Parts: sequence; structure tokens; C-alpha cells
Amino acid sequence: MSAEQMKPEGRPEIFDFQGISMVNYFTDNWENVQNFHARPDDILIATYPKAGTTWVSYILDLLYFGKDMPERQTTLPIYERVPFLEFAVPVMHTGTELAEKLSTCPRLIKTHLPVQLIPKALWEQNCKVVYVARNAKDNAVSYFHFDRMNKVQPEPGDWNSYIEKFMEGKTVFGPWYDHVTGWWEKKQNYSNIHYMFYEDLIEDTGRELERLCSFLGLSTTAEERECIRGGTQFDAMKANPMANYSTIPVMDFKISPFMRKGKVGDWRNHFTVSQNEEFDEHYKQKMKNSTLVFRTQI
Repeated sequence: MSAEQMKPEGRPEIFDFQGISMVNYFTDNWENVQNFHARPDDILIATYPKAGTTWVSYILDLLYFGKDMPERQTTLPIYERVPFLEFAVPVMHTGTELAEKLSTCPRLIKTHLPVQLIPKALWEQNCKVVYVARNAKDNAVSYFHFDRMNKVQPEPGDWNSYIEKFMEGKTVFGPWYDHVTGWWEKKQNYSNIHYMFYEDLIEDTGRELERLCSFLGLSTTAEERECIRGGTQFDAMKANPMANYSTIPVMDFKISPFMRKGKVGDWRNHFTVSQNEEFDEHYKQKMKNSTLVFRTQI
């Protein structure tokens, strides 16, 4: 089947689904998502969209399978190695199908769902969760460019209207604020969540790798970690067809690459002074009851 035939027709409409904004491509397989059979050694990678999901997925894949299954790195795109649980685009395998077909142990599975919509079995099986959070301003910019090029997302409009939508929580997967704080609160009473910050990963990938290994109970040598750090640097992944999503038909790389800049602070190139002031005021209100602290520059 050609890439052209596989492209879903038109852009989806956003609608309210269990209290958050969604599109049908993430709800059409809902029964199978909610009834997903988790295993105790499954590892869930959870993020708000465009917060470093693919980066951390690739790191985990290399940590577990880089040495023993090197052929995976050149033959299987990351979205098949780490299925997207709620993904349900016609003529492509659903996320639950791909997850069930995985022969690896542990199974690495990714999701963008807010904490309240995670399948119960993942909690019941006490699965480990790696959550990655990114500061709201850079996250909004990255999501805007992603929505421009991704046909399974609604039309983003221009930046000025998009940033308003982002603040109102009318982007797919709901408000950024609720997503990052919901998972942060869950971590307080569920010890198997490792909460990471995108900015920390950019600042010192080696240190964050060490912390991640400690959480996962993996013993790795400094050399192994350095090798993984090198292989998952932004430019290396951006050039790697098995990591950069260039083999998926629903994304238009002529508009914007899937991996655009991978920087902290790019928001300064998008926010006007008045947008920044309005955003800061709104942010303060939304986050006033949370102990979460983000950095918008490093």
C-alpha cells in the first residue's frame, strides 16, 4: 500500500471525550485500550505530546535491547518497538495490536493519556512508569509545529490562535497543566513512577541516564551509558529513519520535520512580549496549587 493511500482523509475534528479534548484517532479503539492486558514487567512511557517521548523511548529501547538485539536498530522503526497504546489510524495497526504482538521482555509502551484515563491493569500489575515533562512554553511551540505537519491532528491555525487554544486546554490530550500535575500527584502515592524533566535531560543526559537506570534496577557501565547518550543525541536521532518518523505516512515533512530543534528556550522565537506576559499570568493561576517547578531556560 502506498503512503498516499494510507493518509487519512482530511483533518480530524476535536471533541470532548471524558472531560478532555480528543480526536477519533485516539478514541476509536477505546474498549481495547481500557481492557489492555498489562504484565508486571511492562514499562509505560507517559508524556504530554512533544515532551521528549521519542527520545526517552529510544533510550529505554537501547538500555534493554541495544546490546542483545542490534538488528532492531536498523530494521524496526521506533513506533513498532514502542507502540503508542491509544493510536488507532485506519489501515495501520492499532497501538494495542502492536503491543500485544511484542515479543520483547519487558514490553515498552508509550501513551499521551492523562493519568485518569490509564488502563486499570497497568496500576493493578504495578507496572513501572517513566513520565517526561517539558516546560509549557517550549511544549506549546513544539506542539504547534507538530500539529502543522501531522495529518491525524486538527488544523492548528496560526500561532496567535494556537497559543490561546493551548492555554484553554483545547489541544488534543487536554490541558498541559492538568496532565503534568495529574501525573505528579499520582507519583506521591504510586512509587513506581519516575518523573523526568526534558530540561534536565538536555542539561545532562548522562546524569539522567544514571537516575533512570537506578529506577529501573539496571546495572550499566559508564561506557554503555556513554554509547547510549551518543546514539540518542538530537542530531543523531533526527538523521535516523528508524527514529525520526520519516517512514510514517501521516506526517508531512515538507511542512516541518517531526524532530525540529530539540532545544530549551525556543519559545522566545515565538511568543510576543504581550503573549508572554499573558501566558505567565495564566500559568501562575493554573499552577498555584502545585509543587512542580519548571525551567524555561538552562
